Amino acid sequence: MERHFEKELELLTARLVDMGRHVREALKNALDAVEKDDAALARTVFETEQRVNRYELEIDNGVVDILALQQPVARDLRLILSILKINNDLERIGDHAVNIAESASGLAATPGREALIHIPEMSRQALAMFDDAMTSFTTLDAALAQRVLQRDDEVDALNREMISSIVRLIKADQAAIEGNLELARISRNLERVADLATNIAEEVIFYTQAKFVKHHAADGQ
Repeated sequence: MERHFEKELELLTARLVDMGRHVREALKNALDAVEKDDAALARTVFETEQRVNRYELEIDNGVVDILALQQPVARDLRLILSILKINNDLERIGDHAVNIAESASGLAATPGREALIHIPEMSRQALAMFDDAMTSFTTLDAALAQRVLQRDDEVDALNREMISSIVRLIKADQAAIEGNLELARISRNLERVADLATNIAEEVIFYTQAKFVKHHAADGQ
């Protein structure tokens, strides 16, 4: 019975990692669609969303089955709870990827080419945070997870600078309001992706060290 339980837990963990790969693909494609002004690439994100949603449902059901039938305790219970929360975070990142792809399509349809301002750097940092958060989960690297937490402020600051820049641009040129509002939406979605990557890192620390941390907890206490 114990070996069967371990196998179920391994399969559930592997399923979550697979889901993370699909979410990353969607996020990367959405970000590339923005930078390359590629509406066709943006459309691939909508197709990936359906797969991500199926993963979320399967993992949720798997967690419910294990909790109901196996009654795990201690470290195993922490892993299962972390999987449940990361599953939700991944699904939400997938939603933000879709939002970014929609804005990429909107930008492609607007006259002229909007200056992306801080979007490329925000994209780089948010994607790196996501990668490191998922790597910290697969390698059980709490130190790497802690570094993800510490980088969240950088993306928050870029988002604030981005919004300030957009306000100035809109004041200077009312004709560019539509494209600039799409950039503001992309910036806000990237800020949320960074927040959710931070959530995943927090779950890794919870699982590996049996302690709770919150956003911006530089020392992990």
